[in-house]
Amino acid sequence: MQSKPVFQIFGTKKCKNTQKAIRFFSERRLTIQFIDLNVKGLSQGELNNVLQYYTIDDIIDTGSNEYKLKNLKYIIHDKLQTALDHPLILKTPIIRFNKKVILGFDEKEIKDFINKTGGNI
Repeated sequence: MQSKPVFQIFGTKKCKNTQKAIRFFSERRLTIQFIDLNVKGLSQGELNNVLQYYTIDDIIDTGSNEYKLKNLKYIIHDKLQTALDHPLILKTPIIRFNKKVILGFDEKEIKDFINKTGGNI
């Protein structure tokens, strides 16, 4: 018996777009693994995987509270290391499946992503 595909959703429980993504997958009975960035950040390997599809500037949310709290706008920092150390500066949701990645919530883009990755809806 073939197991169901599992989609990983990285985000926070308070993020409206992450909530939309979770609801979208749940309504379609697609299996998800939610990774709360308040609890656990991306590993180096996971971040490298995301960076195959997006630049570091694409995934950092310069408008986030965490980015402002750390004064990252005003200090020189290693963006990759900062993303690993402070995952709350990342744009969410980050959706992964079979090493493919999509950033943010756009229903049409997610449907295309699911169909391209073999998840079929």
